[in-house]
Amino acid sequence: MKPPENPKEKPEDDLTISRRTLIASAAFVPLAALTASAQTPAAPAKALDPIQRGMLEAFVDRLIPKDELGPGAVEAGAAEYIDRCLADYLAAEKQSITDGLAYLDAHCVAVRGGPFADLPAYTRDAVITAMEANTITGFPTARAFFNRVRRLTLEGMFGDPHYGGNVNFAGWDLIRYPGPRPAVAPEDQKMGVEIKPYHRSAWGAEHDGH
Repeated sequence: MKPPENPKEKPEDDLTISRRTLIASAAFVPLAALTASAQTPAAPAKALDPIQRGMLEAFVDRLIPKDELGPGAVEAGAAEYIDRCLADYLAAEKQSITDGLAYLDAHCVAVRGGPFADLPAYTRDAVITAMEANTITGFPTARAFFNRVRRLTLEGMFGDPHYGGNVNFAGWDLIRYPGPRPAVAPEDQKMGVEIKPYHRSAWGAEHDGH
């Protein structure tokens, strides 16, 4: 079957998935995702090979791109978080994620003229937009894949840094979450006072690194 002709490319500004929309949906990440018990081993394993990891980074980069507000999902370690999860407590989902990446790349090679990770940002945005709308060809689970990776990206961006994401507390700083505190001083409870960031993992300072 002949693949459909490429849709007319639009400027990146017309198709870029709104960073503000993705950040706003962080409100739906439960507090447990910020401070939950550790799920990853001390020396975390990785589930994805270098090509798959590169595709994942190219994908999450367009979900929450770096801009004037601060680092994006890649810089914040969202792909690292997802990779670690797929090697451990989300191992049962590894096949569906790698299958989704394979479908995505096959579609892009056939319809867009190259692998997903090699496409310019505005073309990746167009592909992701089609996935969200479930109008992409040759990818029967496109919307489900998009929704799952978006959810995991939010967890990696805004979760506790112990799990591999939220590098340098970039996600918490972006949404002005001060961090889990064992105690709150009276001055931090005043109305109209900006709360100073408490850059500590819920697991302690030794778990702040990556």
